[in-house]
Amino acid sequence: MLIATLAALAVALVVPAPAAADEDFANEPPFGGELPPPLVRPSSERRPPSGFELSGREAIRIADGAEAVRDERAESPQMRPVAFERGGDWQVSYFAGSGPSRTEVAKAVVDDESGRVLGAWHDHQLNAPLARGYSGAIAQQVNAPYVWLPLCLLFLAPFVDPRRPFRLLHLDLLVLLGLGISLLFFNRGEITASVPLTYPVLGYVLLRMLWVGVRPRDRPGPLVPVLPVNWLVVGVVILACARIALNVADSQVIDIGVAGVVGADHISHGQELYNGGFAPGVGIRGDVYGPFNYIAYLPFEALFPWHGHWGDVPAAHAAAIAFDLLTALGLLALGRRLRPGEDGKTLGIALAFGWLAYPFTLYTMNANANDSLIAAIGVGAMLVLASPPARGAMVALGSAAKFGPAALAPLFATGTGERRWRSAIAFGIAFLPDGGLQELYDRTLGYQASRSSPFSVWGLAPSLDFLRPIERAGAVALAVAVALWPARKTPAQVAALAAAVLIAVQLGATHWFYFYVVWFLPLVLAALFVAQRGEGLSESSSEAAPGSAS
Repeated sequence: MLIATLAALAVALVVPAPAAADEDFANEPPFGGELPPPLVRPSSERRPPSGFELSGREAIRIADGAEAVRDERAESPQMRPVAFERGGDWQVSYFAGSGPSRTEVAKAVVDDESGRVLGAWHDHQLNAPLARGYSGAIAQQVNAPYVWLPLCLLFLAPFVDPRRPFRLLHLDLLVLLGLGISLLFFNRGEITASVPLTYPVLGYVLLRMLWVGVRPRDRPGPLVPVLPVNWLVVGVVILACARIALNVADSQVIDIGVAGVVGADHISHGQELYNGGFAPGVGIRGDVYGPFNYIAYLPFEALFPWHGHWGDVPAAHAAAIAFDLLTALGLLALGRRLRPGEDGKTLGIALAFGWLAYPFTLYTMNANANDSLIAAIGVGAMLVLASPPARGAMVALGSAAKFGPAALAPLFATGTGERRWRSAIAFGIAFLPDGGLQELYDRTLGYQASRSSPFSVWGLAPSLDFLRPIERAGAVALAVAVALWPARKTPAQVAALAAAVLIAVQLGATHWFYFYVVWFLPLVLAALFVAQRGEGLSESSSEAAPGSAS
């Protein structure tokens, strides 16, 4: 409640931005709440409609010259254009086929006054606005080099040991930052490059987490080799304050955050979540998450009630800030759980610093998405790892928000391996909802499992779809295998294996986006940072402490 209150006070300073006079594609769903103008078929294509400079035929002639339209004509030479009035401009849609099989294959928006093509799309960009490369439409200034690159340096600086330039931790952190290359292409609208570039990073981290989880090894050298730990404390405070300020001053609520607030509004007014009429007139389909996602937004929606207007959603800002701070505070506490004494304090500070300095956590927060809620729940599950019912409840909450965390159920059911079956039974009682697995599936997977998306290799290259059942079966097998082997695990091994399972689930997802990195990032940082045990620690001393992390 304290975190929610602090987040609310910060967001109370938000002043809604004035509406733009002209249509702004980057402020339309899923980026913002400016709904596209309705399309109207003109009575004549030869004469300009009242108030227009161009006729429909002139708009078609201009649209025909757009690069996207020319590219699509090479693939669909028989496509036919239809001109529509789009507010004060023109939209020319190109259709292939006829009758019930008629399909829109390209479109262009033409400014009526100047005759310029404002936007033209085909292929994946036609129905996926996320693929169009609108600069800063997601997370705004976080994408700017003067924000992104300093964060990358901050993320690396405390953990670089100049005396050991080839320390494996250096490579691990660099690979995590390597997702920024994919994001660079995504921001340019080049998803044929951005999507494939995510998989080497995810694959590397998956394999590293499996190695750490199965073959734990202490590594020489302190976690923070050069900088004083007090500097990290100052860095944590400055980073946290700067992130809040940036969110308040320069962030836009995308459809994910709006959905959480609208769902909370439904709950607070006793309305159904899944009735097919989630947010009429708002331009989002928000009933795609589990019920706990909307419950988590209740305190923020109570402080900043939903008024039906996407352009002013302070509750979403407050929730995103709170989820982010809760994860950082949870990591501070987790360090003390993983190591005793001053070492635990140092570890907790380093984990919190790593979370706050990693660019993609700020990217998620400044988009006001809900994915840091999953991160906070994952950290919470690690904090209560010693209690089977408590960790079962945490995994259940994560699964009741988004389906992916359900894959962690087998691993957390066995925990560190002590009293395995008794713990698993206690865990299962806490994990299952009243309606059982069917309710969990219906409430959280549904639409998400069947949606089409170009933001995965499966959506971008459908010819590879025959491999997806194999990958998904492998993810299921992995989730079960790590629950049983190794038979005894340290908490850090559990963190590493949990991260591996989450990544395996994400690799088989139809839709993947950069927000999902924060699901496994805290677990990855915990597993990697704990392995740095300082100078002179013998193998025997490590093995003598079964409750300590690897």
